[in-house]
Amino acid sequence: MFIFYSWWSYIILIPGLIFASIAQLKITSTFNKYNLIESRTNWTASDLSRMLLEKNGCNVNVTMTGGHLSDHYNPKNKTLALSQTTYNSSSIGSLGVAAHEVGHAVQHNINYFPLKLRSFLVPVVNIGSRLAIPLVIIGVILEYLLATNSTVGGTLISIGIICYSLATVFALITLPVELDASRRAITMLRKYHVLDSDEIEGAKKVLNAAAMTYVASLFMSILYLLRFLIILSRFRRNDD
Repeated sequence: MFIFYSWWSYIILIPGLIFASIAQLKITSTFNKYNLIESRTNWTASDLSRMLLEKNGCNVNVTMTGGHLSDHYNPKNKTLALSQTTYNSSSIGSLGVAAHEVGHAVQHNINYFPLKLRSFLVPVVNIGSRLAIPLVIIGVILEYLLATNSTVGGTLISIGIICYSLATVFALITLPVELDASRRAITMLRKYHVLDSDEIEGAKKVLNAAAMTYVASLFMSILYLLRFLIILSRFRRNDD
């Protein structure tokens, strides 16, 4: 099949893999560093989250979830889940992460459009990612069998590419959503005097490192799409 004789195209993914690895190491090391530094106000991440949610008029439950750096906000059931590492911690790193998740809850509460768009795209992207490769394979087979007598194959290939590109669109929309949540987090930490100025800088470093993982995700998604297009282009040239 056409995907297998273009194995060389994996080379194009190497810069993305390196960038993603560096970004993951950066967030892990930065969080670990600032998770060892206690804040002077001694707020725990869970108590801080509840306070910030109340201040911003958000009716959201705060719960604990398993894992490390698995903190997230679920807009479907209005739940802010803090990881075991974060929940009872009063470190600068944990407070920054908790405030970031509150930022997502605030986005949801004010109907922040990019967040609404991302939430809408989740099921679309999931379906599209499952359909993309089968559609392209079927389209290629039909093009080969029907030659120039039909446009069905080409149409299926085009639909497959569109489906495949949805993941890149999703990553592109995710980036400003995450950056905005971090901006809101820093603003709240400063506004409600949760952290002093020097502590704010530590929280910023944690959130900036986290943002790099989303940049890496977008970069990786673009490279995957580019690889996909190169493989398809090479196949169609060979077929011609």
